[in-house]
Formats: sequence, C-alpha cells, structure tokens
Amino acid sequence: MADYKVNFKDLKSRVGIDDVAYSLGYRLDRKAGVGRYIELVLGDGANRRDTIIVSNPRNKAAQTFFHRDGSKGDVVTLIRENLDSFFVTGKDEWQKIAKVLARFANMPEPEYKEDREYVNLARTSHVFDKSRYEVKPLDPERIPKIFSQRGIADETVISLAPFISLIRDTRNENFDGYNIGFPYTEACDSTVNGYEIRGMGGYKSKAAGTNSSSAAWVADLSGGNNGLVKSVFFCESAFDAMAFYQMNRAQLSDNIALVSLGGTFSDGQITGVMERFPNARAFDCFDNDLAGRIYGLRMMALLENIPLKITKTGNGLMVEAKGKSIEIDTGRSIMSQVSSSLSIRYKMGQWTPPKAFKDWNDCLLNKPMEPIITPNKSDRDASLAEQRKSSLKM
Repeated sequence: MADYKVNFKDLKSRVGIDDVAYSLGYRLDRKAGVGRYIELVLGDGANRRDTIIVSNPRNKAAQTFFHRDGSKGDVVTLIRENLDSFFVTGKDEWQKIAKVLARFANMPEPEYKEDREYVNLARTSHVFDKSRYEVKPLDPERIPKIFSQRGIADETVISLAPFISLIRDTRNENFDGYNIGFPYTEACDSTVNGYEIRGMGGYKSKAAGTNSSSAAWVADLSGGNNGLVKSVFFCESAFDAMAFYQMNRAQLSDNIALVSLGGTFSDGQITGVMERFPNARAFDCFDNDLAGRIYGLRMMALLENIPLKITKTGNGLMVEAKGKSIEIDTGRSIMSQVSSSLSIRYKMGQWTPPKAFKDWNDCLLNKPMEPIITPNKSDRDASLAEQRKSSLKM
C-alpha cells in the first residue's frame, strides 16, 4: 500500500472519540445521563484518574470532548494525549497518529504520505503560545500536596524546583487554579516550548502546542556544565523521573540529567537531549510494559545507529536488524539479549524499575502490578489431556 495517502479529515469522520476512549479503558458513566453529551470515566471510586465529556455521541464526525478542568479537543487530541498506549512506531508524532486512526477506521496502515494541508493547519493551530499561560516558580516553602500524594519527598522537590513551575491556563474558564508544569526545551536552547502538566485527581495533559517531537523536560543537575554530565536517565513522565532520582539518589552523582518524554517517544527528543550532553551515556528507565520495552529498543537503535524493525508477537517482540531476527523476552534486559547477536557499543544502559512494578513512581509508592499467573508444565499437560478427552466424547 505504498501509494496510500493519509486523509486526516476522512479518518476523523470515521473514528469516534468514544471508540478511542473505550479502547483506553474508559467506561460510560450512566449516572451522568445519556443524551447530547456522555460522560466517560477512567478508573473507579477513589482510583478515578480522568473524566471526559463527549458531545454528539451518535455522530462520530462531529464529536468533541472536554476535561473537567476545561481543556478540550477532538479525536486527534485524545490520541495525542495517550499516544504511548497504542504501541505504534513512526518517525514523528503525526505518523504515529495516522497509524492509530487508520487502525480504528479499519483501513490499511499507511506508508506515510501525510495530508500536508491538514497537518500544516493542525501544526499552525497547535504552536505553543506562552502568553496563554500564567507561570510562576515553585515556592519551596509551599510545596503542593500532589507531590506527597505521589510519594515524592519535600527534599526531592526542593532539589528539582528550578526545573518545575506552577502553571495556569488563562483560557480555561472552569479552573482558576494552578497545576504543576514541567517545562519542555530543545537541544541547547533554553526557550520553553511547552509543558508537561499534572494536577490533582490524576489530571495529566500538555500545554496546547507543546513540542513533543524535539523537546522534552530536562533537569540538568550539573549546574549548567553540560560537558560534565556523564549519565542521562530517560523516563516516560516527570513524576517517574523524580521517583527514580529519590529512590537511587545515594548511587547518583551530581553530573547527571533527568529527562521525561511525557508519554511519547520521538527520535528528535532522544537525539536532541544527547546533543546537549555530548559526553554522557543514556539510560533506559522506561516502564515495565510493552511500550517501555519498545522505547528502550528504539533508543538503543538510535544511539547505535542500527536500522531496526520491531514487531509485536504473541510472546513478546521480534527485532529484525542486520539480516538477523531476534526474539525479545520483555521480562529480561534488552541489552543482554541484543548484544549477543548484534555489535553493540554499549552507548545505552538500562536502569528499569524492579520487575514487580510498572514504573518508578509505582515502585516509590509500593504499588506492584497485579501478578500474572501462568500455568506450569504439569498444569498445561493436564489441561491439554482434559481437552483431548472432552473432544473424544460422542
């Protein structure tokens, strides 16, 4: 399908916000009523992590949504906010969105020939406008409660306070308070290109127009001496990076940098950060899930300059590189599995969370993943024998 061109407008008309939300684990809250609007919630009770209100539930082409804090968008916005949940790869954010939309629309996965008119219009309308946001520094004497709820100690917050802001969206008429903002910057440029935003009640978002293609949250603890930084620790969120730092601080020097990709992975984010720290080694501190392992593999391929094809299999991942096919057990170290087949110069290290935990923040909070109980060989043999016996009954 090399000639298939992505028509974003057409795809948007075929894919509903509710389709995407249900796939992410949201459910319909019937108590809120069903009519011109429906309310979709993620999580139950005290564990409710998000709520979105969707308009025009019976007309997918006209659907829009908004959060309780007033931020809003369309189906592309929702996909962008949760891009890491769809396990797609691509050269940039728009290629990944195109693949996700095509998947939901039951259309062939495109060999990316983007709808330039739509993408350019969307990019123009999503340029980060700093005048929209009221930003002020974090006061170490008045640390917001959200950090302690995440298990993050005051000492950690104070150490990283220069890289954290309080942010308020002046266009949001429904929420007049401040959220936590983690500023995004590019390579060697200190200009802020957006924010990773976290708020109470599990609220997470990014400032409108945030550059997630080549900018990231970077906490340089060397005091601005980029050339002295020896280790750069990449995480999927700023809270994960803070938790990693708190749990491992005794083993870390001051010549490090903490990085959050904000739930996305773009080649430009990785290369831009490492350009900033030319003498450093990158570390994969990503989540213990399939997306996290894919991120780790992609980062290794980028830093080692190895063209890589990654395919999801029933048992894990299949990596194809340099004419070889390598099965990857996602529960084991990537480097040890790949290095036996490929020539790796060890430009990347791994410092992932302990196996029982999805991410570093869950580890800090001592919230292990639900155990996956797999049958042993004896149980499998007994089950197979029972199935065969049943199939012989007349």
